[in-house]
Amino acid sequence: MTIMQNLLFSVAKLPYSITYLVIAGGGGGGSRVGGGGGAGGYLTSTASLTPGQVYTVTVGGGGTAGSGTRGGTGSDSVLSGSGITTVTSKGGGGGASGDGPLSATTGGSGGGGGSNVTAGAAGTSGQGNTGGNGNGSSPYYSGGGGGAGAVGNNGGGGSAGAGGSGSSSSITGSAITYAGGGGGGGSTSGSSGGAGGSGGGGAGSSGSGATAGTANTGGGGGGGRNDSAPYAGAAGGSGVVIVSVPTSSYSGTYTGTQLATYPKTSGSNTILYWTDSGTYTA
Repeated sequence: MTIMQNLLFSVAKLPYSITYLVIAGGGGGGSRVGGGGGAGGYLTSTASLTPGQVYTVTVGGGGTAGSGTRGGTGSDSVLSGSGITTVTSKGGGGGASGDGPLSATTGGSGGGGGSNVTAGAAGTSGQGNTGGNGNGSSPYYSGGGGGAGAVGNNGGGGSAGAGGSGSSSSITGSAITYAGGGGGGGSTSGSSGGAGGSGGGGAGSSGSGATAGTANTGGGGGGGRNDSAPYAGAAGGSGVVIVSVPTSSYSGTYTGTQLATYPKTSGSNTILYWTDSGTYTA
């Protein structure tokens, strides 16, 4: 091998920088004037990958719908591998429930407070925000789950609290909002459930059932209503892991499910988009 070939080989094997977005699963909404589920944690930054090393992706599922109980906590999403600090985005907290009563739980963003245990739960610093509070007196209105971009709104004044707004990312080449909180549940069929936060948050129940957080956004699920069935909250949305790799360094070797349009190029980068667990070989 010539000196020039050696130099070219060395350059080709140098570490290279990627950008990532790691979103955890959103929390589920609670039942019976249930609080909205908190959004999954939102983490984005850069990391330096070593060629030939395998990097592992775990995508968290959404928390379960609260049915006679608080909403389930979403599952964590993780990006890990040799030479990088493990990135762990925390699952969203579950919304409080009037059944029990049961308090909201902490998470990437915290779940919203309910009719009896009124306090919204805390989010994780740098990943999300606190859930809104329930009003604690009849007619009862619960709080919205926290979102990546804002705290959940408090219940009261004739309506449940809306979920906190999510945060926008342009990692795919287009601005998309992720990790919105779920809206709180209303007290009666004539009252308003809280709107879901932008970024996939589900709406709280009022005259009909609560709606789930949107898949692959980490949105929290909406809380359930009180006066008549369906009382249950709704499930949180699953998370997502997105990695932007310089096309000149992209190995083409990965495992796991990508959306139909991925991998795709955006400018000088190749975008990988995991909807379940997988790997990337740098």
